[in-house]
Amino acid sequence: MVLSSKKMYQVAVADDHTLMRSALARLIAGFDNYAVVLEAVNGKELIEKISSSVVPDIVLLDINMPEMDGFETAKWLYKNYPQIKILALSMQSDETTIIRMMRLGAKGYVMKNVTPEELKVALDSVIKKDFYLSDTIAGKVISGLHQDLDQAIEPISLHEKEKEFLRWICTELTYKDIAEKMFVSPRTVDDYRNALFEKLKVHTRMGLAMYSIKNRIVEL
Repeated sequence: MVLSSKKMYQVAVADDHTLMRSALARLIAGFDNYAVVLEAVNGKELIEKISSSVVPDIVLLDINMPEMDGFETAKWLYKNYPQIKILALSMQSDETTIIRMMRLGAKGYVMKNVTPEELKVALDSVIKKDFYLSDTIAGKVISGLHQDLDQAIEPISLHEKEKEFLRWICTELTYKDIAEKMFVSPRTVDDYRNALFEKLKVHTRMGLAMYSIKNRIVEL
């Protein structure tokens, strides 16, 4: 995936481990189209810096941090700066943690042993497609959702175009590509997305995908 060299995306890195944070910052600064504008040791410091200086495009957010962890920080960011794209970072790969971060608004999830190549792909994907999960992490998410598939859920009425949109959401297509597949305008696709956010009580594309899988709108 190649992004235009004309656009520089601003990244914040929040991690309480100094060496890890510094290494990630140096790595990301070496990627085309990305500049690291903030570093923080926890969510509290991140919020203070965002509130007093620059609002980044992406936050690479560690989950386990003192004072204010990734869960609390993601919740605050989504409420106060919903335009910021959160890419969660962790050593934890259990489905409960992954799904919880996604429900709090994270656009993607990467492990701390991520390769430089995958990290670049993840950043690009979050910018262009609004989500990123590796095959391994996606498998964990699906596994976690399947564990409670048989629980009673209140039926939600969806029309056929909304169901079709939800099926396309679970692919690698961008919103623009989805509009072309559905033979509608990008504005109409935005309307479908926003209506479903409200109707299904989710906040992200990944939330829509999780709903689709859990309710068998799409079969994987």
